[in-house]
Amino acid sequence: MPTNRSNRRIGLVLFTLYLLLYGGFVLLMAFDAEQLQVMGPGRVNMAVWSGFSLIVVALILSLVYGWVCRSDGHAEAAGSAEAHEDVVSQEDGA
Repeated sequence: MPTNRSNRRIGLVLFTLYLLLYGGFVLLMAFDAEQLQVMGPGRVNMAVWSGFSLIVVALILSLVYGWVCRSDGHAEAAGSAEAHEDVVSQEDGA
C-alpha cells in the first residue's frame, strides 16, 4: 500500500476516534448536563475537565499520527536511498 494512502487511512481512523469522543461529549452536554456540573479535582466542574481532556486527547492523537507516518516515511526513504545506491553502482560498473 502506498504511504500516502496508508497515512490517509490512519488519519481517518484517528479522526473518527476523536469525532466519537467529541460527539459523546456534546451529547452529554446536550442531554445530561447535570453530570458535568459535578465538582471534580481542584473544585473544578467536570465539564472543564472533560474539555481539557478532549484537548489532551487531540494532542496525543496528533503525536501518534506524526509518529506512525514518520516511521513509514523513514522506511520508504531508506528503501529509496538503497535503490539510488544500486542505480549509482550499476552506472559506475557499466
